[in-house]
Amino acid sequence: MERRRNILLEKADEFGERIVKMHKYLVSEKKEFIISKQVLRSGTSIGANLTESRNAQSTLDYLSKQNIALKEADETSYWLKKLYEGDYLNEKEFNSIHNDCEELIRMLVSSVKTLKAKIGRP
Repeated sequence: MERRRNILLEKADEFGERIVKMHKYLVSEKKEFIISKQVLRSGTSIGANLTESRNAQSTLDYLSKQNIALKEADETSYWLKKLYEGDYLNEKEFNSIHNDCEELIRMLVSSVKTLKAKIGRP
């Protein structure tokens, strides 16, 4: 069975690929192991939760997975800022990946708000 195209999931997958590459770079070139592992976990968790939401058992379960993805995106933004502040990412590198993260956050906020309105939740 073919699934509908999901632009949010596609963007999260692409972002996850960038996060994995960034993690490899940080570990091998910058010898940064702690924050890079945190950002690897949260940055790839966005796509994982969106993928999981495709098989949600209910609308509330779907909303829950979307909300978790949003929380992970927020956490990823935090860790990216710490990497930049710690001089592990230069301004160009940071702006590029952080802008993608912020785009995901905006999309997830919109998705969560729409779902909550649809089911009558505040």
